[in-house]
Amino acid sequence: MQLTMDWSNIIGLFGAMVILSSIPSLSVLTVSSKSASGGFIHGLFTTLGIVLGDMLFILIALWGLSFLEQTMGEFFIVVKYIGGIYLILMGVNTLRAKVYDSNLIKVDAKSLSSSFLTGLLITLADQKAVFFYLGFLPIFVDVNNVAYLDTVVILLTAAVTVGGVKLFYAFLADRSTLLIKKKNKQIINYLAGGLMVSVGLFLIISS
Repeated sequence: MQLTMDWSNIIGLFGAMVILSSIPSLSVLTVSSKSASGGFIHGLFTTLGIVLGDMLFILIALWGLSFLEQTMGEFFIVVKYIGGIYLILMGVNTLRAKVYDSNLIKVDAKSLSSSFLTGLLITLADQKAVFFYLGFLPIFVDVNNVAYLDTVVILLTAAVTVGGVKLFYAFLADRSTLLIKKKNKQIINYLAGGLMVSVGLFLIISS
């Protein structure tokens, strides 16, 4: 395998993705709200879902243009509806959730998988992300002559930058809740739940 990208392109891609990932967005709000309401571990699993979604979009942008043209319409409409309904349900559960001492919260696999799916579905429901990568990646790599090693480097860069930035937001949100009283944590739950319900409704309406 031969790498067609040079170090200047790799460093440029890394820096650009750090900056773009740091911009306040739906994914940042989701990670922060999950971390604030359920602890850092939920922010971590939400981030993993977001990173996986970004990786899928990068693979489509680099290798699946014909597939993209054939399936974009119907596939993403279905994903939007599923994602919207799921987020509404998660939002309602968050609104109804009771607040406990952070040190006494028991984290189970089911709740972590729901956080992971929330991050993944929010990313997959945003079809504009594919077009973003279609326009963004050619700046750093020749998409018509991309090598497998280039793909690996780009995916690793996305994982480190997108994942790292989102985890930083998750850490800040989690640390801030340790200083917040129980009553105010309930308010955070209301805000987080309201956010997820609003986003879910938006995804369904915009479909």
